[in-house]
Amino acid sequence: MDLKSFSADYGEAREKFLAAAGAAGATLSRYDNPNRGPHGEALATDAAWLGPGDASSVAVLISGTHGVEGFCGSGAQVAWLRDDAARRLPRGVAVLLVHAINPHGFAWLRRVTEEGVDLNRNHVDFTRPLPQNPGYDELADAFVPAEIEGPVFEAAMERLRAYRRKNGDVAYFTAYSAGQYRHADGVFYGGTGPTWSRRTTEAICARFLKDRKRVAGVDFHTGLGPHGYGEPICHHGLDTPALMRARAWYGDSLTESARGTTSSQARSGLTHFGYERALPAVALNFVTLEYGTYAREQGGKVFREDHWLHRNLDKVGGFDSPRAKAIKAAIRKHFFPDQDAWKEMVLWRAFQVIRQTVQGLAAG
Repeated sequence: MDLKSFSADYGEAREKFLAAAGAAGATLSRYDNPNRGPHGEALATDAAWLGPGDASSVAVLISGTHGVEGFCGSGAQVAWLRDDAARRLPRGVAVLLVHAINPHGFAWLRRVTEEGVDLNRNHVDFTRPLPQNPGYDELADAFVPAEIEGPVFEAAMERLRAYRRKNGDVAYFTAYSAGQYRHADGVFYGGTGPTWSRRTTEAICARFLKDRKRVAGVDFHTGLGPHGYGEPICHHGLDTPALMRARAWYGDSLTESARGTTSSQARSGLTHFGYERALPAVALNFVTLEYGTYAREQGGKVFREDHWLHRNLDKVGGFDSPRAKAIKAAIRKHFFPDQDAWKEMVLWRAFQVIRQTVQGLAAG
């Protein structure tokens, strides 16, 4: 397996993606982000199209929805582009690879966008009343407390434990991660309008996908589930044609939020729903390919500390301070275990799911 497809940072990942796409004969498009990376580097989302321009069916492979999780998705994209599979697509099928849809989060080692928004909560209809999350409202200052150690921190953690004991795990994780639209510096914040990354997603859909018959999305994520296991998660409605196709393609490993068979509960504003809204006339399938890393509680810790850091940069002495470097190293490690064994599992599952997606589209 091509473990050298993975990268040490966003800049290297982008260089490898562009080189692999060019070598595979892909047509490249660039969407420039108005911000810069930590080293002053340009940030962009890059799209690579492989296959006939008039393909009726398109597989869309997406990396970096949650920024720092882009190490995984980018590595899978680059490895697949370097493989013979990228050069022998079935008739009538094309593949669109969307690299680093949230380039700011990828470069700065954050899950959120430059607006501080969780892109996977941003795809809601902002012309209508926004989803409410009273559980988060109650616990907002405990999810991201004023301090991450000492008495204030311990009191916040006890509030969370008490809420979980009283209301149960489902209510607790719904409050925590279902999405919230009132606390701009909190976790899982969905924003007050479309982010740059969402607008770029919509532009890509309009340019490449709106006139196709069939589109199938695979959105690469990390952080939930057993270490190294890639779980295909589906958020289509119960017994819809889209869900039936997904079951046929991915088999019994497919999990469904609507049935409660995944640890990723139904949530507001997912990229999945953004594609559905942007492509109403297209037969759409969409799965999140979620790779496990470390314990969920550890993920909550590194996510909390990253939000705390960005609230308190002056207090800790900026990004070059030891405290900031430690927090950034921890979030990178949690969402990208930089180990050969984990990468091997990522690539094996990625190739399998991409193959299943392409074959499913080819079957019509």
